[in-house]
Amino acid sequence: MKTFHLDILVIGGGHAGTEAAWAAAGVGASVALVTMDPSRIGAMSCNPAIGGLAKGQIVREIDALGGLMARAIDATGIQFRTLNTSKGAAVQAPRAQADKHAYAAEVQRLIRSRRIAVIAGTVDELIVRGGRCCGAIVSGEVIEARAVVLTTGTFMRSLMHTGEQKTPGGRLGEGSAVGISAALRSLGFELGRLKTGTPPRLAASSINFEALEPQHGDEVVAPFSEMTPHAMPGGCFPALPQVCCYTTHTSAAMHEIIRASIHRAPMYSGQIEAECGPRYCPSIEDKVVRFADRDSHHVFLEPETLRSPRSVNVGFGAPDSFTSLVGDEIYCNGISTSLPRDVQDAIVPLMPGCERAVILKYGYAVEYDMVWPHQIDATCMTKRIEGLFLAGQINGTSGYEEAGGQGVVAGLNAVRYAVRLEPVRLGRDTSYIGVMMDDLVTKTPREPYRMFTSRAEFRLILRGDTAPDRLTPLAREWGLVCDERWALHQRRAAQLARIRAAMETVRIDGRTLRQHLISRALAPQAAAGRLPADLEARLIDVVVNDILYEGYVEKQQADIRRMGELERRSIPATFEFARVPGLGNEAIDVLTRFRPATLGQAARLAGINPADVTLLAINLQRARP
Repeated sequence: MKTFHLDILVIGGGHAGTEAAWAAAGVGASVALVTMDPSRIGAMSCNPAIGGLAKGQIVREIDALGGLMARAIDATGIQFRTLNTSKGAAVQAPRAQADKHAYAAEVQRLIRSRRIAVIAGTVDELIVRGGRCCGAIVSGEVIEARAVVLTTGTFMRSLMHTGEQKTPGGRLGEGSAVGISAALRSLGFELGRLKTGTPPRLAASSINFEALEPQHGDEVVAPFSEMTPHAMPGGCFPALPQVCCYTTHTSAAMHEIIRASIHRAPMYSGQIEAECGPRYCPSIEDKVVRFADRDSHHVFLEPETLRSPRSVNVGFGAPDSFTSLVGDEIYCNGISTSLPRDVQDAIVPLMPGCERAVILKYGYAVEYDMVWPHQIDATCMTKRIEGLFLAGQINGTSGYEEAGGQGVVAGLNAVRYAVRLEPVRLGRDTSYIGVMMDDLVTKTPREPYRMFTSRAEFRLILRGDTAPDRLTPLAREWGLVCDERWALHQRRAAQLARIRAAMETVRIDGRTLRQHLISRALAPQAAAGRLPADLEARLIDVVVNDILYEGYVEKQQADIRRMGELERRSIPATFEFARVPGLGNEAIDVLTRFRPATLGQAARLAGINPADVTLLAINLQRARP
């Protein structure tokens, strides 16, 4: 049996694993990435899209921290849109449809560009000595590491369901990771079981797109990454041809068939063990049952790739301008299902434009094991085993973006643990990633966790356009940001300073542009038109948004200062809550289960009231040496 030695071992090649490996290698660690199939690194198992409401902000934050997701989608996006444009800048968000094959290829290219060894194999056992994880046995070979990041996605003891048919695997055509669940249980971790689903994919050439409403991308396309177009070949953005999506809808007849077949749906027949599914991305079965009064739901037909379509002889075709661009697979966003194949065959033709649609891949549900996240710290390290970090869907989250954000945190902190540096915890006032990590360690999810702008109490500060200003200087201190990116950031800072100065000096009718904006006497577009032509338009928007929000931001900054005192009061890992006089049994149980790292985290736990926090603060003060 061979033995290999390295700094960081990352298990899993999905969106959490690739970001963790990228971050760890970026700060100089030797890294190995273990995955069952290296050709599937960066695969988009569900909808091939990046971003969306709140998720787009996370992608911008990943980029500000030196991550790869934003760079990958900028290089492979086939439709870019800004969502919520009718609302304020704080809740607007970028979203991009990707060519799924190009996206995975770009992620793999980026991984190869850093010192990351890719190992094909499965994990048989985690190596733990003296309460510390120091490697794993991978397909019979020992890999010793100073820290391990576990990012198994939906593959832990995973099982796919299409009607009565059950197949081991976490993704169509791939296997299940059985040994890791047993290894975690043997180490004393409390596991749960979640479920998610995916819709059928249709042949583009079998859909009558002329009967459907088009959904176009933005005319002026904005990139996710600050590195774009600087890192793009020839400085070209967008790099790929841009395509259109289309909308259709379910029908009353379709709903009748689903209701009549509900007993054959695994989640209703009792076939699926998992208790929790994604409430905010429900299956069509769930929609029909939960919203019985509705006879129609929107369905978005979204291209998955630009690869050449296969010939499907059904007599329909998409408009020439569409079929000349897109490949064969169309993602049916809105009808995720685990119904049997014969039922899917019956319901798909009942959507307008899909009367003669050919199903290339049937929808299915997947159930999988996860680790209840009260067992990790906001650094992603487990509380039970030092040196073991968890990131992604193993922590009960859903979504590529949430996984990627955790991956950055886990990769960075794994290296800092390995070299004995203080860990990094992102606060709720610094980022959506910080909000997510705090939510995971203070709240037990009852469904796969998904980020929303409403989860962030300081969302006016956490705008997507300010992510570099909030996080890139910190990332530079932590070693995550390369010299090229840092030079771009300094250029950005200088440009922002010029714009702010111009806002104070350019005058109209005796008043500065800034004064006009505050009083709403001048539209932001008109104000921008008064500034020097060499100032970057996107950065002008940042400054304008700062001015328009500044009164509200001042109030939020005051709230942050008040909260800061609680966040700075740490709670020792060995603190005995049962010894605090006056603390009730419920509070003791909750605090012992979650083991909050700070008084701020303790205050946010369900079952903890202000009096409990006061008692804790007093006893922590007394316990100080």
